[in-house]
Parts: sequence; C-alpha cells; structure tokens
Amino acid sequence: MKRRSVAVLSAGIIGSSLVLAGCGSTSTPSTGSSQAIKSPVGNVAIIALAPQVSPNWWFPIEANTNYSDYNSAMSNMMYEPLIHISRTDGVNYNRSLASDVTWNSNGTVYTITLNKKWHWSNGQPVTSADVVWTMKLMEYLASGKAPWEYGGTGIGGLPTRWQSVKADGPYKVIVTLNQPSNQQWFLHNGLGQVVPVPKSVWDIHKNLANEAKFLQSVANSPQDSYYSVVDGPFKYSPQQSKPNDQYWTFVPNPNYDGHKASVSKVVYEYESSSSSEFAALKTGKVNVGYLPASLWNSKQELVNDKFSTSYLFGFAYMVPNFSPKAPGHFAQLIAPAYVRQALEMGIDQQGMINSFYHGHGVVEFSPIPSKPKTVFYDSAITNPAPFNPSAGKKLLEKHGWHMVNGVMTSPQGYPFKFTLDYTSGSNTMADEAQLMKQDWAKEGIDVTLESQPFNTLINDNDQANVTNWQMVWYGLWTYQPDFYPTGGGLFKTGAGSNSGDYSNNTMNALINKTYEPGTSSEITAAMDAYLKYAAEQLPVIWVPWVSSFNETAVYVHGVNKWFNPITDSNSPNRWTITH
Repeated sequence: MKRRSVAVLSAGIIGSSLVLAGCGSTSTPSTGSSQAIKSPVGNVAIIALAPQVSPNWWFPIEANTNYSDYNSAMSNMMYEPLIHISRTDGVNYNRSLASDVTWNSNGTVYTITLNKKWHWSNGQPVTSADVVWTMKLMEYLASGKAPWEYGGTGIGGLPTRWQSVKADGPYKVIVTLNQPSNQQWFLHNGLGQVVPVPKSVWDIHKNLANEAKFLQSVANSPQDSYYSVVDGPFKYSPQQSKPNDQYWTFVPNPNYDGHKASVSKVVYEYESSSSSEFAALKTGKVNVGYLPASLWNSKQELVNDKFSTSYLFGFAYMVPNFSPKAPGHFAQLIAPAYVRQALEMGIDQQGMINSFYHGHGVVEFSPIPSKPKTVFYDSAITNPAPFNPSAGKKLLEKHGWHMVNGVMTSPQGYPFKFTLDYTSGSNTMADEAQLMKQDWAKEGIDVTLESQPFNTLINDNDQANVTNWQMVWYGLWTYQPDFYPTGGGLFKTGAGSNSGDYSNNTMNALINKTYEPGTSSEITAAMDAYLKYAAEQLPVIWVPWVSSFNETAVYVHGVNKWFNPITDSNSPNRWTITH
C-alpha cells in the first residue's frame, strides 16, 4: 500500500489495520453505547499489522526493496512531511512543515517557506538546512550511483528534473527544475514526498556515498540514538518494544509542535495469521485491526468492536517480469499486449468480489479506481479485456498460438507456463490465486502457485533478482507519494518502483506529457490519454479493487475520523480512549 508504496492484500482486505475507514466509509457498532465500555488495556492503542508482515526499514527515505506502507507508517509516526496532503488530495499547510509554496508562471522555480513553529525533539528548529540536505540525499539515492536506490525514483521528476535545491536563509528553500512543469504535479509528487530529517543528527559522514551505506546499515535499527531526535508526534521506545516479530511501541513526543497525543502509547503488533489477528480482536488484545474476509460470517463475534469499510486511492495488481533474463522465456511470452489482455480475460474479478469480498469491490482495468471518486477518474475508459476465458483463448489462437499437450504454446514454440509468487498469510488471497489458476487453465495457461511472506516478496522479486521470478502478486499500490497519479514512479522506463522492468516509449511520452504545465483542459486531456493507454497496454495485470474491512474497539475514538485514504495514514495522536 507506498506509499508509496507496494502494500499487501492481506487477510482478505487491502493492506492491514493501517488501512482504516476514510472517505466514503461506513461504520457499524457491534454493541451498545461505545461510551459505556472502557479500555481493558488502559490508555494504549494496539494496532494489528497484516499477517506475516513486520517493519524492516525505519528511515523515511526507503529503499526500493523495502518500499511499503508498513515501513512508511513507522517513519510517519516520528517525522513530519514537508507538505501534508489532505483527505481530498489538496495541501493542508496547517499540518505541513511548509507554511507556503509559491512558483513562477512556467513551473520551473518553487519557493518554500517553512513554518517557524516546528522544532526537533532536542529543541533545535526545523530549518532549510534539514530540507536541503534531505532533498540532496534523495537526489543521490535516485541517481543510479548510490549503493541502494530510493523507492520513489521517477516520482515528481526525481532526479532528472531537479536542477538545484538551495537554502535562502534558515526558513526558505528554492527548488529549480530544468524544464517547465505542471505546478500541481510537482507540488504533490515532488515536494509531497519530502520528509526532512535533522541534518545535525544524520549528516555524520559529509559524503553521500558513505552516508548511504551507513543509512542502509541502521535502516532497521530504530533503537539507535539517531532515531531519538524527531519532529513528529511520537518517539520509538526501544525499552517497550520486542522487534523480533512481536511488537513495536511508540510513546508521545513531549516536545511535538502539533496536536499532542492523548494516548499513552501506540503499539504495532505482529500477526502470524489472519485467524490469530481475529482472535486478538475478540479477546481485546488488539483494539485497532481488521476483519479477514474469510471470517466475514464470524464478525458478529466481535461484540465490542465497530465495523467499517473504506476504499483507498490506488489499484490492486500483479507484476509480470518483462526482463529478458526472466526464467522460462517469460518476457518473450508476455511482451505483446494481446497476451497480457488474454491473461486479464482469465481473471474473474466480479466473481472474486461477490464470493470473497461480499460485494465490497469494483472491477479494475486502469491505474485510477472508480472508488473513491477523484478528479482523476475517467468514466469514458472502458474495460478492454473483461473476464472471458474462451475469448482469451481465441485471442491467443488468432495470433498463431496453439495447444501442445494441453498447454497453449507461442508461435516460437514456448509453452505458456509460469510461476505466480503471491503473499502468504491470507486465506482469501490463496483462494483468489487458486481461482485464477483454474480459469487460466481454460485458456491453456499452466500456472504454478507459490506463497511467500510479504517482506520476502518485496525484497526478492525485483530487478535485482530478475532470474528468480516470473510474476508476483504483492497486493496493491496506493498513491503515496505520487499523490498526483501520473504513473511516473511505476511505469516509466527505469522508475524506482517499476519492479517488472516494463518499458514502452509511448507510455514514457504520455507520462511525460502529464508533467507539462497547461490549461485545466490540457492537463486533464494529458492524464486521460495516459490512463487510456495504460488500460489498453496492461503494464501490470489488474485484480479487483476492494474495500478494507476494519474493526475498532468501541472505546477507541477518532480512528475513522482522522484516517486519510489518500495518504493511507493514521493520526494516532488525535485518537482518544475511554478509560
């Protein structure tokens, strides 16, 4: 769900308990008055992570192999963003480090004014030096010269459009781009992904190459003193955490300059399975969690919880490996768009929605979902590859494919066989994979299913390991930090989160067009053209976009109200608990 990110479709829901109710959500208490029930665990919020998922990268600039919503949720507790994206995909300067951003008429120069109220927890002010150092570090990690790559490479013109980042006094930053750009696109996707860290704490090597190696060595060590200086609402508590796949604890930052937390601590808890999470909800061990879709008929057992549903801003997908080094001639097999359309025709999205998600979902066929409705959705785009295995088989045969020993074989003689690696821990996801395997078999496509933990998938199934995998199903993409959803971080050649190595010159040109300034109609037309092409080309294989099934204890208040479906983020510092 990354932000940025890739997120797991876990426990039959999108994401994890991190995906809570937001815009368009519905909420149903499972018991009487929420005010009548008090917390049995005191003033503590205990949040269930998705099954078999644990945070493993805490620095807010995440590597592409660790680029997930779960890691972002941890750093977001501790660090404030330069630009706070609102629940309507606007900018809320009241909650941003920046008090204002202005630009010139052609979108090449941006002036950021920092709000002087913000301080690090050690009392030092958040200044332009922190912002400039963080942005220069991001540039280096996106340059291709670093020992690891930032997962947001390609988003917001990073690094190819970023010409210079300079301080103009302690509270002003000037960012210059090397070509005219759509101002709202750069505000949302360029500046929107900047989460400054304290330069005085982290800039210890005075050399970006050495700094990058150091950051990688401590990225999964939140107990280190480097993480103790924050400007966010919470601080990580090493003394109250057991990071070996058990739980991670945060306590309020007493020097926070925003809305101070009233809860005494926030605990993120590891879950071995969706059934164990359900049991934790039932016993009150967890008070903010999710209802596994496979246990839909048991939700009445959670008598002290409020049930709610919501949709995030993103899409669910599987990633084909387009690298020529992919095993089994897979890249040659799926290179033609019609082959990917045939694959899509073998996915019964509506059947999955009806059977596994109890009607809470929509059929997906482009990068912009119809739920939640946003200004980016284009209702004129129609599904070019609706479910129809018979038509999918005929489409392959039309292009010279034929059956050999029950397996569809390409004109070059390659059998249509591949392995689908998918996230483990969810009974519903396993059932969906089995259904796809059965329907693909009707087209003569022979699929082997293998499940792995989410952290293993995002570390091993990328372009650093191209010879090891063919198609992977992590779960979904949520538009963070590409809040202006142009696809640049996903589908452009060489983009940081283009883990399948998709490359198409027309797609590159259409995405580049969305970056250009223009009139409102010109900007909308550019986005619609990109979306239409993506729907036709299938740079990824779409699966249903479904709502989350959320459970919150009746004594925990404000969870739904303060959840942001655009950024996929909670605000536990605004929650209250009846105790």
